[in-house]
Amino acid sequence: MCGIVGGIAQRNVVPILLEGLRRLEYRGYDSAGLAVINNQQIYRKRELGKVKGLELLLEADPISGVIGIAHTRWATHGKPSTANAHPHISRNKIAVVHNGIIENHEHLREVQQKNGYEFTSETDTEVIVHEINHAMESTDGLLNAVKKALKKLEGAYALGIMSVDEPDTLIACRKGSPLVIGVGFGEYFIASDVAALLPVTQRFIFLEEGDIAKISINELLIYDAQDQLVKRPIKQSQLTADAVDKGEYRHYMLKEIYEQPFAISQTLEGRFVNNRLQENAFGHNAAEVFDNIKAIQILACGTSYHAGLVARYWFEKLAHIPCNIEVASEFRYRNPVLAPDTLIVTISQSGETADTLAALLEAKKLGARYALAICNVPESSLVRESDLVLMTRAGPEIGVASTKAFTTQLTALMLLVIAVGRRFHLTEIAEQKITSELFSLPGKIEQVLQLDDEIRVLAEQFAEKQHALFLGRGTHYPIAMEGALKLKEISYIHAEAYPAGELKHGPLALIDADMPVVTVAPNNSLLEKLKSNIQEVSARGGQLIVFMDETLATVNDENIQIVRVPQVDNETSPIVYTVPLQLLAYHVAVLKGTDVDQPRNLAKSVTVE
Repeated sequence: MCGIVGGIAQRNVVPILLEGLRRLEYRGYDSAGLAVINNQQIYRKRELGKVKGLELLLEADPISGVIGIAHTRWATHGKPSTANAHPHISRNKIAVVHNGIIENHEHLREVQQKNGYEFTSETDTEVIVHEINHAMESTDGLLNAVKKALKKLEGAYALGIMSVDEPDTLIACRKGSPLVIGVGFGEYFIASDVAALLPVTQRFIFLEEGDIAKISINELLIYDAQDQLVKRPIKQSQLTADAVDKGEYRHYMLKEIYEQPFAISQTLEGRFVNNRLQENAFGHNAAEVFDNIKAIQILACGTSYHAGLVARYWFEKLAHIPCNIEVASEFRYRNPVLAPDTLIVTISQSGETADTLAALLEAKKLGARYALAICNVPESSLVRESDLVLMTRAGPEIGVASTKAFTTQLTALMLLVIAVGRRFHLTEIAEQKITSELFSLPGKIEQVLQLDDEIRVLAEQFAEKQHALFLGRGTHYPIAMEGALKLKEISYIHAEAYPAGELKHGPLALIDADMPVVTVAPNNSLLEKLKSNIQEVSARGGQLIVFMDETLATVNDENIQIVRVPQVDNETSPIVYTVPLQLLAYHVAVLKGTDVDQPRNLAKSVTVE
């Protein structure tokens, strides 16, 4: 969601802040702003809309400074507006940028107004900067004032703070929302994502929950949640500044769709010896954990939830282990009951998804002994809170609509099915077959990508449509759900997915010539059932686009258009059939002229409830 960038250096930080904001645009936002301190004054520029607007504002009226903070805002409290954009300032002395939500902001606002503070925004963030200013009156120095103020705050935050009283000090705080420190040579930077700082450093310190950092040119001090001075390790990022560039592609989403064969091969790389999965890929004590589990509970949101739905079929069919899955935001408030010796599996691209992280913590409160994270970001909160981890290695995913993160999550989940299944129902022969299927995936997806031109033509049928229906059966019902999500996310066409067997229980009433019906039809045991569902749609004048195994017989029906998908083995077919649905959504969005990479109202990393 919101993005933070800050820095203290011996050079003008404004260009660095602007570039950092550009690199955080993928997270989703509605306004942008920055502030610097120069000659004992705070200079601030804010603009509704894109970072480009802020850049033009600065070109017309430049500001400069060696210390500064910047922000892209995704509205929670208060509508998108210049007044609600960050940074927020208290009495021209202190400036703050904030990611997260302050839950007790209304009470704090009432108290602060009684103390004479004037509010210029509708945000929860403004109470933070006033609370720090108020604390400055009764404490020694900015750091102590921040510590005192934070004790009054309830909720989640990542903060960048600076004051005219200490123009050589930048404060960074983290609770429930990610924040990193970039370590340069004679300079430091802060950001909510390492991608923002790659042009200036590849060395990062990942703040832990409750950390408060005091940063100056010559010194970095970090205090933990117990107010003890601590050392945090410096990690060398393997990412480079051009790792998040579009290259020759028109959009990040298209680039990431085409990166899937390589991303999946990276997910598999080094995790097999003599074609046998090595369980230490999940952690040094993975075998011991897997020996003791009797059930699986998957927690995830959005696209990651769809990956978990596919995995539920796999766990129960292949491994014969009970598997439940729940949307994380529902689990944490449902008073759930966990079976003894349940493995909690969380899935998140960023590892900072607030609801998933909170659901994991709730599961631990309920007595869950084991937790495994499937994630794409090594130093994320979810990874640090989990006993076992399997990194998807998808690389940076900038497009808000997830593509390669999803297919690598599915690949990683199948590895987990193999590891757990060995202890239950999965035979060595079946394991070898699945392993062979996994290794063939990159090649299969390369073949699917060759359908791009054909799918681009099909997309023209959606240009004037307002609704679409997606159908699938078994493991391909969640794939239909993911296809519908992609279409609605980036083209703004209302799209829904149903198990094909549910057509007669309501959705068939919607079928007409103006409702395209997209169907996923691999060659599996449910194919004949699916064919009858397809005929139900066609008989009522529905227009079908069917993604079908290339080995199946041709269907002679003027209402049905067939896209031939390369033959693929049954267990891994959901991963392969995902790709043409991604391409369809992409080309429809391009035709409709929407913002493919940054669709309206959405954010890449959902770090608040």
